[in-house]
Formats: sequence, C-alpha cells, structure tokens
Amino acid sequence: MSQIKYVYLALLSLGLVFFALVLQQVGYQGVSFLPCPLCILQRVGYLGIAIFCFLAASFNPLRKLFHVMAALLAAYGLSVAGRQVWLLSHPETSCGIDPLETWINQFQLVQGLPWLFKADGICSAKLPAILGLQVPEWSFLWFTFFLLVLAVTFFKKLPK
Repeated sequence: MSQIKYVYLALLSLGLVFFALVLQQVGYQGVSFLPCPLCILQRVGYLGIAIFCFLAASFNPLRKLFHVMAALLAAYGLSVAGRQVWLLSHPETSCGIDPLETWINQFQLVQGLPWLFKADGICSAKLPAILGLQVPEWSFLWFTFFLLVLAVTFFKKLPK
C-alpha cells in the first residue's frame, strides 16, 4: 500500500474519533452520547490504527510490521464493537454500571484527558440512530472496513 493510502486510513480513523467527540460534546437530536467503557476501548482501537498507519507511511523498512499492528487493532476494535452490538440486541444481559468503567477511569491517561477517555455511559443504552444505525453498529462497519483494507493490501507488493 502506498504512503498516501496509509495517511488516508489514519485520517479517516482520527475523523471517526473526532465524530465521536462531537456526539459526546454537542450531541445529536438533543441527546449527548456519553461514551461507555466499550466506546472508550473502540476509541483506543481507532487511535491505534491511526498511529500505526502514520508510522507505516513514515518508516518504509518497518512498514509491514506497522501494517500488521494496524490490522490487529482493527480486529481488536471489531471484536469490541461486536460485543457492544450484541449488548444492544440483548439489553437484559447488562447490569447497568459496568465494572469495566471503574477500571478504565482509574488510568492516569483518563485523568489527563477525561474529555477523550472517561467512560460515563451505559453500553446497552439505545441512543438515537444515525442514518438508521446505532453508533456501535457504525463502528462495527468501520472496523470491518479497516480490517478488510489492511488484510487485502497486506500481500500486495510494497512500492520501492
């Protein structure tokens, strides 16, 4: 994959985190989308994809390694988003406050950047749909996209 394609993937990934922040701070249809613990873990996945795609674009000798790391983070994000989509379909399995929230919110990074990493929401909360899908469903689709692009392009010959 070319350098510019890695940059595009990284910017797309950062754009999705920015969109999540807009939903959190501004809201949609009068509802503020507070991030739940699984949302925060998905943000980590998107940020990791962005970081490794930027690194792949910058360091040609290690490009394959960074490519694999980005793909692993896409698979990680896909699994977290899949869990949240499942929770949306089975809200009776959620007990409300998730113990994962306490664990995530104790990290120093969360204390330093609470607007980005603080988990305040409930994972099974049904919020207004955006273009017919819940945010976790959109996230599932985007992580699928990232994983497919990274998997398909992994075996293509790298430009010199």
